[in-house]
Amino acid sequence: MGALLEIRNLRKDFAFGSPLSRLRITAVDDVSFRVMPAEIFALAGESGCGKTTTARLILGFEEPTSGTILHGANRKRRPRKREKVWFTQGVQAIFQNPFETFNPLRRVECYFFETVRNYGLSSGGKGAKTLVDETLKAVGLSFREVSGRYPSEFSGGQLQRVSIARALLTKPALLLADEPVSMVDASLRMSIVNLFKQLRDELDVSVIYITHDLATAYYICDRIAVMFRGNVIETGGVESVLMSPKHPYTKLLRASIPEADPSKRWKEPISLTDIEHEEYLRRGCRFAGRCPEVMDVCRETVPPDVDVDGVLVKCFLYDEGTMRPKRREVFADVR
Repeated sequence: MGALLEIRNLRKDFAFGSPLSRLRITAVDDVSFRVMPAEIFALAGESGCGKTTTARLILGFEEPTSGTILHGANRKRRPRKREKVWFTQGVQAIFQNPFETFNPLRRVECYFFETVRNYGLSSGGKGAKTLVDETLKAVGLSFREVSGRYPSEFSGGQLQRVSIARALLTKPALLLADEPVSMVDASLRMSIVNLFKQLRDELDVSVIYITHDLATAYYICDRIAVMFRGNVIETGGVESVLMSPKHPYTKLLRASIPEADPSKRWKEPISLTDIEHEEYLRRGCRFAGRCPEVMDVCRETVPPDVDVDGVLVKCFLYDEGTMRPKRREVFADVR
């Protein structure tokens, strides 16, 4: 089975400062991964690791500095500009804050009918209403519950479901969900998370689930890519990566998850110093400044991607030829 979405060596540079003293940061650096049909794939990591920038590149909100994004039937070539409408129809986005997704002065139903009209999904008003109602029912709502209401008249969980329903109108093969439950009450998060599982299992929809919450990623995702300062540093099955992490950063990220046990309190001091820019500009491995297993080669050379029992790890600890690292196949984790 072919990949639904394939990212090859994606790179995005941003320049800051005045024309005489420009600072260039590579926010996404040589990122490669595949998303398969009917799969939930997580992009995980701390704030500022490049997750959202990668999502914006996939959606076409930003142009990549280099690299290739191949979707569906067009995997063997770059999509042409005239295919942009088809591409956005096949790939839909769900954003973090549902209250920022909709205009507070506009009725929610207007977004549905506008989408139907823009993509020519129905030839008449009655057919459009039926289509909208069927789509809303897929997320546990109905047209009667939504009709005539403004965004402020919904709870956060309801409005996020409305946002998901609007994205499903075009029958996309891929949903890109950027922190979709971080702005929703804890009591409603599982209903949204379970909805993604239902869409995968019943409608064969694939989801790129962008999150810093490893618990929900572990619960719903099939595979995961952990990012750090623009690099994908570990990729594989979610069980393998989160339960038996191999990269030193993934190990620390996993250990940072709080446990409901008073005897396992966090005892180390918490530093609030901002070293993000320093790490983005670092030569070699960007995690070298904090890595407990750092070697001299880590400070000078970018680590290779090494296949360790089906998990790709960007680390010299697992490379046999440490002094002369070779680039290895980056898609070994695909089932």
